[in-house]
Amino acid sequence: MSYVDRLRVRERELGRPVRVGLVGAGQMGLGFVVQASRIAGMEVAAIADIAPERGRQAFAHAGHDHVVAQGSRAELTAAIEAGTPVVTDDAAMLPGLPLDVLVDASGVPEVGARVAFAGLLAGKDVAMLNVECDVTVGLLLARLAAGLGRVYTVCRGDEPVECKALVDYVRDIGFEVVCAGKGKNNPLDPTATPDSVADKAAAKGMNPHMLASFVDGSKTMIEMAALANGADLRVPARGMSGPHCTVEALAETFRPAADGGVLPGPGVVDYCTGPVAPGVFVIGRSEHPVVVEEMAYLSMGKGPYYAFYRPYHLASVEAPLSVAQAVLDRTPSLSPAAWNAEVLAVAKRDLREGETLDGIGGETVYGVTDSAENAKAGDHVPLGLVQGARVLRDVPARTALTTADVAVDETTTIATLRRLQDRLLEGEEVLGAWI
Repeated sequence: MSYVDRLRVRERELGRPVRVGLVGAGQMGLGFVVQASRIAGMEVAAIADIAPERGRQAFAHAGHDHVVAQGSRAELTAAIEAGTPVVTDDAAMLPGLPLDVLVDASGVPEVGARVAFAGLLAGKDVAMLNVECDVTVGLLLARLAAGLGRVYTVCRGDEPVECKALVDYVRDIGFEVVCAGKGKNNPLDPTATPDSVADKAAAKGMNPHMLASFVDGSKTMIEMAALANGADLRVPARGMSGPHCTVEALAETFRPAADGGVLPGPGVVDYCTGPVAPGVFVIGRSEHPVVVEEMAYLSMGKGPYYAFYRPYHLASVEAPLSVAQAVLDRTPSLSPAAWNAEVLAVAKRDLREGETLDGIGGETVYGVTDSAENAKAGDHVPLGLVQGARVLRDVPARTALTTADVAVDETTTIATLRRLQDRLLEGEEVLGAWI
C-alpha cells in the first residue's frame, strides 16, 4: 500500500491528517509547504519564520488564505485543532503545539539544533532539511530520538538520502559498494562569496549565501559527510577527489587506483563535476562469472564494476516522503549509523586576530570533508560550529581551522550538543537524563 493510501487510512482513523510544523519558509520551505498540501492525509499546520510574512505567503501559495499569526500558545493550539494554519516568528513555539512532526528548513545549524533537540524532548518526530546541522550533531540527535521512541531523519530529496537508497539497493542485491556519491553542477571555487555570486543568485531567485555554499563546495562536502555517516562509508581523502566525469564513465572512474580509477580503495564516498549532476550514483562490484555474464546481457557493462545511477533529486518535492516514513514506518530515511566523517572549517581568505567568523556560505570560511579520525587528531573545528567564533591569531587562507585558531561560541545549543556528542563518541553515557 502506498504512503498516500496509508495516510488516508490514518486520517480516517484519527479524524485528522498528519500535522507538520515547519521552520523556515525560504526556497526549500516554500516548496515543502506547497508539495505537502498536495498529499492527502498530510498538512503543514504551523510555520515559524523570523519574517512571518514569508509564512503567510507560503500558506497562500498552498491555497490557505486565512491563517492565525502571532498568538499565544493557547491561541495557536486552538487554531490548529480547528484546522486553521498558524504562523509565528518564534520557532521555540512549535514543540509545544499539537503537531506530529517538526521539519527544519532553516539551513542554519544553530536553529536546527534548537528545533530538533526541543522537538524530540517534546515527543515530536524530527525531519531535517538542514544537513548542515546533521553533520555537526546528528549522531547525538539520532541516539536521543531512538531512546525516546521518536524518529530523527534527514529528508528525502537531498542527495545524501537518495544516494543512501541506492546504496541500500546495491547492497540488497548482493553487490559490494565501492563508491557512493553525487554530481556537482558547477566548478569548485573555494573563494566564492555572497558578493561574488550575487548576480547569479538574483537571476536564479536564490539566497546568495546558499549559492555561495554550493559554489565554494561546502554543500557538497556536507552532503557527502552525511552520506558517509548514514551509509557507514569512509572518506577517501581530505576533500575527496572530485574528478570531472560523465555518466558513461562513472564505473571506470570511481574504482580503486589499482584497477585504473581514482579511489584508494572500496567503501567510500566521493563526488564529481560535469553532467552527472543533478544525479546520484553508486558503484557496485561483483566478480562472480554468472553475475558478470548476466550484467553484460543486461547492458550494464563488462564489469566487475557497475554504475547504478539516479539522474535527479527533487529537493523539497520529495521531502514529504520522509514525514510519511517517520509517522507510518517509524524509521528514518537517513540518520547517522556511524560517525565516519566531519566537515572541517577552512579559511576562505586570510583571517586576522580578533575577527568574528560568519557562517556557511559567507565571506570567511568554507567546508572540506575529512575522516572523523583525522579531524579529531588535528583538533579541527567543525564547520557547523564556526558562526560567531572569534579568531585567536592570524590564519592564512586555505588553512583548516583548529581550536588554537578560533574560539567557538560555547553558549550556543549546537556547541552544547556537540560537546555531548564528543563525550558519547568517547563511550560516556550522556543521554540518561533525557531517556
